[in-house]
Amino acid sequence: MTGAEVLDIASQGIWTLIIVSMPMMLVGLVVGVIIALFQALTQIQEMTLVFVPKIIAIFITMLLTLPFLGATMAGYMDRVVDMIIVGG
Repeated sequence: MTGAEVLDIASQGIWTLIIVSMPMMLVGLVVGVIIALFQALTQIQEMTLVFVPKIIAIFITMLLTLPFLGATMAGYMDRVVDMIIVGG
């Protein structure tokens, strides 16, 4: 394998990681902003109020996007295995 092929695999791995983590991160961000807005409007300053809704929302998102996440990771693994079998 040449250096360019290694960099290509690493680049694909990083993009796969970004694509797989994006749905959960976006849902966590949106839920966090909504709860922060609710806290600002009601003047409730409880720091632990954010965690439970975020965890539940991220868990539900992970369950809903699991087929997409699995297919994306399997596609990356197939490309890596094909490169291993071919030899580069």
